[in-house]
Amino acid sequence: MFKRRRKRYVHHHFKEAVWPTIGWRRSADYMRHRVGRLPGTPYSIAAGFAWGAAISFTPFIGLHILLSAAGAWVTRSSILAGAIGTVVGNPWTFPFIWAWIYTAGVWMLGRDPLELNYAELSLGYLYDHFWAIFIPMMVGGVPSAVIIWAAFFFPLRAMVAKYQVVRRARIAAKKNRQISEGGTGAAV
Repeated sequence: MFKRRRKRYVHHHFKEAVWPTIGWRRSADYMRHRVGRLPGTPYSIAAGFAWGAAISFTPFIGLHILLSAAGAWVTRSSILAGAIGTVVGNPWTFPFIWAWIYTAGVWMLGRDPLELNYAELSLGYLYDHFWAIFIPMMVGGVPSAVIIWAAFFFPLRAMVAKYQVVRRARIAAKKNRQISEGGTGAAV
Protein backbone atom coordinates (compact mmCIF):
# COMPACT_ATOMS: atom_id res chain seq x y z
CA MET A 1 0.00 0.00 0.00
CA PHE A 2 2.76 2.47 0.89
CA LYS A 3 5.33 1.24 -1.60
CA ARG A 4 6.85 3.25 -4.40
CA ARG A 5 5.49 2.83 -7.90
CA ARG A 6 8.97 2.28 -9.22
CA LYS A 7 11.61 0.58 -7.11
CA ARG A 8 14.67 2.72 -6.37
CA TYR A 9 17.99 1.07 -6.93
CA VAL A 10 21.34 1.79 -5.28
CA HIS A 11 22.46 4.15 -8.04
CA HIS A 12 19.31 6.26 -7.42
CA HIS A 13 20.30 6.73 -3.77
CA PHE A 14 23.86 7.65 -4.77
CA LYS A 15 22.58 10.13 -7.36
CA GLU A 16 20.23 11.64 -4.76
CA ALA A 17 23.11 12.04 -2.27
CA VAL A 18 25.30 13.78 -4.85
CA TRP A 19 22.62 15.96 -6.45
CA PRO A 20 19.18 16.06 -4.73
CA THR A 21 16.22 16.15 -7.11
CA ILE A 22 14.27 18.42 -4.75
CA GLY A 23 17.08 21.00 -4.93
CA TRP A 24 19.75 22.13 -2.52
CA ARG A 25 17.66 24.79 -0.77
CA ARG A 26 14.70 22.51 -0.08
CA SER A 27 17.07 19.75 0.99
CA ALA A 28 18.77 22.14 3.45
CA ASP A 29 15.37 23.29 4.77
CA TYR A 30 14.35 19.68 5.28
CA MET A 31 17.58 19.01 7.19
CA ARG A 32 17.02 22.10 9.37
CA HIS A 33 13.51 20.95 10.28
CA ARG A 34 14.68 17.38 10.83
CA VAL A 35 17.41 18.47 13.25
CA GLY A 36 15.08 20.90 15.05
CA ARG A 37 12.45 18.19 15.60
CA LEU A 38 14.84 15.63 17.07
CA PRO A 39 13.93 14.63 20.60
CA GLY A 40 16.19 16.05 23.27
CA THR A 41 17.51 19.26 24.72
CA PRO A 42 19.22 21.88 22.58
CA TYR A 43 22.54 20.85 24.18
CA SER A 44 21.99 17.18 23.32
CA ILE A 45 21.07 17.84 19.71
CA ALA A 46 23.76 20.45 19.08
CA ALA A 47 26.53 18.43 20.74
CA GLY A 48 25.56 15.30 18.82
CA PHE A 49 25.49 17.12 15.48
CA ALA A 50 28.80 18.81 16.31
CA TRP A 51 30.35 15.40 16.97
CA GLY A 52 29.25 14.20 13.56
CA ALA A 53 30.60 17.30 11.83
CA ALA A 54 33.89 17.16 13.75
CA ILE A 55 34.48 13.48 13.04
CA SER A 56 34.03 14.24 9.33
CA PHE A 57 37.33 16.14 9.62
CA THR A 58 39.27 12.98 10.43
CA PRO A 59 40.71 10.53 7.89
CA PHE A 60 38.75 7.56 9.29
CA ILE A 61 36.55 7.00 6.25
CA GLY A 62 33.89 4.39 6.94
CA LEU A 63 34.04 4.90 10.70
CA HIS A 64 32.55 8.40 10.89
CA ILE A 65 29.12 7.31 12.13
CA LEU A 66 30.57 4.92 14.72
CA LEU A 67 33.07 7.50 16.00
CA SER A 68 30.42 10.23 16.18
CA ALA A 69 28.11 7.84 18.06
CA ALA A 70 30.92 7.10 20.53
CA GLY A 71 31.62 10.80 21.07
CA ALA A 72 27.92 11.55 21.46
CA TRP A 73 27.52 8.70 23.93
CA VAL A 74 30.47 9.90 26.04
CA THR A 75 29.06 13.45 26.22
CA ARG A 76 25.47 12.23 26.73
CA SER A 77 24.25 13.86 23.57
CA SER A 78 22.06 12.66 20.72
CA ILE A 79 23.56 9.76 18.79
CA LEU A 80 20.99 10.28 16.02
CA ALA A 81 22.04 13.94 15.68
CA GLY A 82 25.64 12.72 15.49
CA ALA A 83 24.77 10.44 12.60
CA ILE A 84 23.03 13.32 10.83
CA GLY A 85 26.03 15.56 11.50
CA THR A 86 28.32 13.27 9.54
CA VAL A 87 26.57 14.62 6.42
CA VAL A 88 29.02 17.54 6.66
CA GLY A 89 31.51 15.12 5.15
CA ASN A 90 30.07 14.22 1.75
CA PRO A 91 31.34 13.73 -1.81
CA TRP A 92 31.29 17.50 -2.36
CA THR A 93 33.24 18.45 0.76
CA PHE A 94 35.68 15.55 1.25
CA PRO A 95 38.25 16.74 -1.31
CA PHE A 96 38.46 20.12 0.43
CA ILE A 97 38.50 18.56 3.90
CA TRP A 98 41.25 16.10 2.99
CA ALA A 99 43.36 18.79 1.33
CA TRP A 100 42.96 21.02 4.39
CA ILE A 101 43.80 18.41 7.03
CA TYR A 102 46.75 17.06 5.00
CA THR A 103 48.19 20.54 4.50
CA ALA A 104 47.64 21.45 8.17
CA GLY A 105 49.24 18.17 9.29
CA VAL A 106 52.28 18.61 7.06
CA TRP A 107 52.69 22.15 8.37
CA MET A 108 52.29 21.07 12.03
CA LEU A 109 54.79 18.23 11.62
CA GLY A 110 57.26 20.46 9.78
CA ARG A 111 57.47 18.06 6.85
CA ASP A 112 57.62 18.69 3.16
CA PRO A 113 54.42 17.69 1.39
CA LEU A 114 54.56 14.78 -1.03
CA GLU A 115 54.94 15.83 -4.62
CA LEU A 116 51.71 14.42 -5.98
CA ASN A 117 51.36 13.90 -9.69
CA TYR A 118 47.58 14.05 -9.99
CA ALA A 119 47.64 12.34 -13.38
CA GLU A 120 49.21 9.24 -11.75
CA LEU A 121 47.21 9.40 -8.50
CA SER A 122 45.58 6.05 -7.85
CA LEU A 123 44.58 3.77 -5.01
CA GLY A 124 47.85 1.90 -5.50
CA TYR A 125 49.81 5.11 -4.96
CA LEU A 126 47.83 5.88 -1.83
CA TYR A 127 48.40 2.33 -0.60
CA ASP A 128 52.16 2.55 -1.21
CA HIS A 129 52.42 5.90 0.61
CA PHE A 130 49.76 5.25 3.27
CA TRP A 131 51.67 6.38 6.38
CA ALA A 132 53.17 9.41 4.62
CA ILE A 133 49.63 10.59 3.88
CA PHE A 134 47.63 9.24 6.86
CA ILE A 135 49.83 10.58 9.71
CA PRO A 136 49.74 14.22 8.51
CA MET A 137 45.98 13.91 7.91
CA MET A 138 45.48 12.58 11.44
CA VAL A 139 47.65 15.30 13.00
CA GLY A 140 45.89 18.02 10.97
CA GLY A 141 42.47 16.48 11.59
CA VAL A 142 42.50 16.63 15.40
CA PRO A 143 42.74 20.42 15.85
CA SER A 144 40.46 20.94 12.86
CA ALA A 145 37.86 18.66 14.46
CA VAL A 146 38.02 20.62 17.72
CA ILE A 147 37.48 23.91 15.88
CA ILE A 148 34.66 22.46 13.77
CA TRP A 149 32.98 21.04 16.88
CA ALA A 150 32.85 24.49 18.48
CA ALA A 151 31.87 26.16 15.20
CA PHE A 152 28.82 23.90 14.91
CA PHE A 153 27.88 23.49 18.58
CA PHE A 154 27.35 27.09 19.71
CA PRO A 155 25.27 28.40 16.77
CA LEU A 156 23.31 25.15 16.49
CA ARG A 157 22.43 25.12 20.20
CA ALA A 158 20.95 28.62 19.90
CA MET A 159 19.13 27.72 16.68
CA VAL A 160 17.61 24.52 18.11
CA ALA A 161 16.53 26.30 21.31
CA LYS A 162 14.78 29.01 19.29
CA TYR A 163 13.22 26.44 16.92
CA GLN A 164 11.85 24.40 19.84
CA VAL A 165 10.35 27.48 21.56
CA VAL A 166 8.64 28.61 18.34
CA ARG A 167 7.41 25.09 17.61
CA ARG A 168 5.96 24.64 21.13
CA ALA A 169 4.20 28.02 20.85
CA ARG A 170 2.75 27.08 17.45
CA ILE A 171 1.48 23.73 18.79
CA ALA A 172 -0.04 25.41 21.88
CA ALA A 173 -1.74 28.04 19.70
CA LYS A 174 -3.19 25.33 17.47
CA LYS A 175 -4.46 23.41 20.50
CA ASN A 176 -6.04 26.56 21.98
CA ARG A 177 -7.67 27.35 18.64
CA GLN A 178 -9.16 23.85 18.46
CA ILE A 179 -10.48 24.12 22.02
CA SER A 180 -12.02 27.56 21.39
CA GLU A 181 -13.76 26.23 18.26
CA GLY A 182 -15.55 23.74 20.45
CA GLY A 183 -13.79 20.50 19.77
CA THR A 184 -10.64 18.59 20.33
CA GLY A 185 -10.39 17.58 16.70
CA ALA A 186 -11.28 13.96 17.43
CA ALA A 187 -14.20 12.34 15.67
CA VAL A 188 -17.05 11.12 17.86
